[in-house]
Amino acid sequence: MKLERLYKKAIEVGIDNDLRGKQEIKKILKEEQEKYKNLKKEEAEYYDKDHLFNPFSDTRVLNGQLNTDIKKVIVGIDMEVGEVLLTHTLNKDKNQKIDLIIAHHPEGYALAQISEVMKLQADLLADYGVTISVAEQLMEKRIGEVERRLMPVNHTRAVDAARALGIAMMCIHTPADNCVTNHLKKRFEKEKPYKLKNVMEMLKKIPEYKKSAKLQSPPKIVSGSENNKCGKIYVDMTGGTEGSKEIFEKFATSGVSTLVCMHISEEHLENAKKAKLNIVIAGHISSDVLGLNLLFDEVEKEEKLKFVSASGFERFRR
Repeated sequence: MKLERLYKKAIEVGIDNDLRGKQEIKKILKEEQEKYKNLKKEEAEYYDKDHLFNPFSDTRVLNGQLNTDIKKVIVGIDMEVGEVLLTHTLNKDKNQKIDLIIAHHPEGYALAQISEVMKLQADLLADYGVTISVAEQLMEKRIGEVERRLMPVNHTRAVDAARALGIAMMCIHTPADNCVTNHLKKRFEKEKPYKLKNVMEMLKKIPEYKKSAKLQSPPKIVSGSENNKCGKIYVDMTGGTEGSKEIFEKFATSGVSTLVCMHISEEHLENAKKAKLNIVIAGHISSDVLGLNLLFDEVEKEEKLKFVSASGFERFRR
């Protein structure tokens, strides 16, 4: 499989699993194309043209030629300088012949623009009954916070290491997060767990969460108790990073009773408790692994790849 095809396939899978729907994605891409047409020449120089076909700004090819043949990949949740050096060592000393580093969490210029992906959270909130103007204004504030937090970060360290060592590198973030969000949402809708303990039972049957539980990092109820009724469940696992800390009261008034999340900060958790919401932490790394595995299952329908697991990742095929 060519690197370009792997990249495009990851985007396709991300769109297929995006809860906003394909028509909304088409609108977003059309708006980007119009925006690009209207840019002044000096502005167009700095425009990231991948936006014209890729609605996920945190998913990019970071190093390497698009026509590179990809047969073996090393995949990890965080692929930073240490993991890049590990890849180089495996190729040099162990003759692994790894063609590509795939990181889940964004690096390089994909990390620099992760805040743009957060806009999708407003649309998901609106689908659950939160007024769209409220959702957009709350997310606008949070997006600004994240954007400013990332401004001083040295985004290019890992990518620079990969470039210096001549190793192709990419990151796949929101497309994988869309996969886990859509997968769990459909499972909850189908199996209709009655109490929080039923949610926990469901999660622990999934290989990625089961493995994490064996490593002493199981899913956990952090607000509510196992005998609390689930009510309406919202799966909060996509959109770049945590949303607004002020949204929880809006969830409660819109009829949501339970949030199933990858992770939650203490400030967000306190606000969720004040709103009397049930919170289940499925697990951060385990949820990321599940999302990647679901995405790779679709990629491998076109061509099988050889995987080397690193940095929290393990390949589970379905």
